[in-house]
Amino acid sequence: MKKIVAIEDLDNIRKIGLKKLMPDVPRAAVGLATCGIAAGGNIVYEKLKETFEKEKVDVYLTKTGCFGICHSEPIVNVRLPGKPLVLFSEVKPEDVSEIVKMVKEQSIDEQRALCKIEEWDHIIPEHPIFYGKGFNGIPLWNELPFFAYQKKLVMRNAGIINPEDIEEYIAVGGYYALFKALKEFMPDEVIEEVKRSGLRGRGGAGFPTGLKWSFARREKSDIKYIICNADEGDPGAYMNRNEMESDPHMVIEGMIIGAYAIGASEGFIYVRAEYPLAIERLSKAIADARAYGLLGENILGTGFSFDIHIARGAGAFVCGEETALIASLEGNAGRPRKRPPFPAQKGLFGKPTNINNVETWCNIAPIIQKGAEFFEKIGTEKSKGTKVFSLVGKVKRTGLVEVPLGTPLKTIVYDIGGGATNGKKVKAVQTGGPSGGCIPESLFDTPVDYERLAEAGSIMGSGGIVVMDEETCMVDTAKYFLEFAVDESCGKCTPCREGTYQMLNILKKITEGKGTRAELSLLEKTARVVKLTSLCGLGQTAPNPVLTTLKYFKEEYIEHIDEKRCPALVCRALINYFINPDACRGCTICARNCPVEAIDGKPGYVHIIDQDRCIKCGTCMEVCNFGAVVKLSGEKIETPLFPVPVKRG
Repeated sequence: MKKIVAIEDLDNIRKIGLKKLMPDVPRAAVGLATCGIAAGGNIVYEKLKETFEKEKVDVYLTKTGCFGICHSEPIVNVRLPGKPLVLFSEVKPEDVSEIVKMVKEQSIDEQRALCKIEEWDHIIPEHPIFYGKGFNGIPLWNELPFFAYQKKLVMRNAGIINPEDIEEYIAVGGYYALFKALKEFMPDEVIEEVKRSGLRGRGGAGFPTGLKWSFARREKSDIKYIICNADEGDPGAYMNRNEMESDPHMVIEGMIIGAYAIGASEGFIYVRAEYPLAIERLSKAIADARAYGLLGENILGTGFSFDIHIARGAGAFVCGEETALIASLEGNAGRPRKRPPFPAQKGLFGKPTNINNVETWCNIAPIIQKGAEFFEKIGTEKSKGTKVFSLVGKVKRTGLVEVPLGTPLKTIVYDIGGGATNGKKVKAVQTGGPSGGCIPESLFDTPVDYERLAEAGSIMGSGGIVVMDEETCMVDTAKYFLEFAVDESCGKCTPCREGTYQMLNILKKITEGKGTRAELSLLEKTARVVKLTSLCGLGQTAPNPVLTTLKYFKEEYIEHIDEKRCPALVCRALINYFINPDACRGCTICARNCPVEAIDGKPGYVHIIDQDRCIKCGTCMEVCNFGAVVKLSGEKIETPLFPVPVKRG
């Protein structure tokens, strides 16, 4: 395989990739990121392959990553020669014959399609991919509510290219930014371009990326390191996983440019072992980049050498903190270190080290290729660019959302996400995972950027947004996230180790109806001490869910303490199940399904739940066909002392 040295070499590979993206025959691609596979995409792929072969259809069948619309997986996209790319959603194996027929006859059923893509703005403006026009009955992809407010920058190739094919990545502009950086820029010029763009770290802290690079650049050392922090650990967050699964070369290209800028010769991608598909695709991407001379010795014939290795993490949340990550890479327990010295001064193996998270690296190529001015026009004055969020929880349209920073929460939750499920009302959102805070619906005009989220008591974090509806107990939510923080604390510093544990004990007492007003005051004081005195970001942000729920939902804490009542009917110790004697039909289905035999009654008689034996599992309520079982907190229904005949008519 010929190494890439000149721009002509890159252009020739690009032509090969374009023939795959826009072949002379129809092209069909199945979304096979983790979400697509979980929804059955691999089964759809095999069925398509089998049927195309059986029908002897001349087609280019391939795979792609996640387009972001996870709630509509499996996604199959089809491009007929000279026509737009068309997406089909929620494709099942039984739908395959219909798609095969459309491909065979080269005629799209417009009623079946989700949307079309006629043009796609890629990184190289003079070489845009043009899919063609047509299919007037199919909406454009950005006319759908889910995409109408999004701007694809980091996810520019996700769901479009085959993530396992370097030629397709080059076809859409891949590695042209690297060529430009190494051939046209000096290292300091690269750093200045990143500084001027206003890019801030996407891992949560939001530190200016170019400034961070400059610290490592000015250090004198025989060796320097670059690290990609892919230890994404927030519950409900999967942005980085998808970025690696759907476009791994995007991460690699950004790292090579960063290594050139600071003078690093070796890099590591620290990725949690629970991401096997991401690891598999990253490994192939690294091998392919080496084969083409984009990694290793004498990259692009410039004399610059750099290579990347993958390190698998064991899933410790604290290893998302950069000094703990470094300790883990060195073979030690993942525990944070005091700073200074900072990693830029003394990092991996005592050498200058620069760490950025996956999404930060993904932004580097477009900044270099299109220029700092292009990037800084997106977002707000202090928060530039876009941000990818995983929108999950009790929301209609879940998935990966990429919006300009400064987009209001209400746009993300209502316009993109469609609001709460099952006709419920949205109550709050949690941003930033267990390190973030709960923001009430009344503050959904808040623009999503680093400063405004901090003002509301939360953080950006890596980008998880969990939507909560009126059936969510905010006290229980605070307890859930604090349990996570307690489990993941490394135990090195006393405030985090002991403080979070004591806070959790108070929350448990409150959710059990055993808390007091004095303990509520102690909870808040302890939270503030832990926040101010913990060694690393885990301990410093662990109190956020507690402090924000106390600030915005204190009345729920009071109801749990004073009234022994959980208004959301979530806290098990404060709820009871009763059988309404006026609705019971004596069918015995609840008694037959009770796992602890806590329901007394016989056919034709009103059934009674023994409250002392009931474990509050809710099975009786789930199986009752007459709505006779009700769940209450702080109230009760008067039930017979012994079985009586049901009321008829």
